[in-house]
Amino acid sequence: MAGNIRLEVVTPEKYVVDEEVQIAVAPGTLGEFGVLIGHTPFLTTLKTGTVHYTAADGKEKFVFVSGGFAEALPNKVTVLAESAERRRDIDSDRAKTAMERAQDRLAKEKAEDIDFNRARAALERALYRVRLAETR
Repeated sequence: MAGNIRLEVVTPEKYVVDEEVQIAVAPGTLGEFGVLIGHTPFLTTLKTGTVHYTAADGKEKFVFVSGGFAEALPNKVTVLAESAERRRDIDSDRAKTAMERAQDRLAKEKAEDIDFNRARAALERALYRVRLAETR
């Protein structure tokens, strides 16, 4: 089927994306999935990663997302993310600093006040943001 689908990427604070796209691909917890116009409706959870899409004008665009849900409908896909940033809005230096901070926390294996699951999640988010920011 030819045609565009509406993509919305929303966080609790703001709309990050609201535009017509040819295809949207997102990181579902059970694997990456793509949505085109006329897709069968479904709802899924998201993992940290990158939503990439082809805008109506044919340009490839990328958005970092961390957690949340996605709903696909025949004419629209909505990503409700805990956090999201367009690639152009990622501060590479800030992401690198966050990555180093998380790596330092994880290196302190015997520290009793370290939440290792939280530190691992922070490292994963920082790594995705750094990779995305540096692929311009």
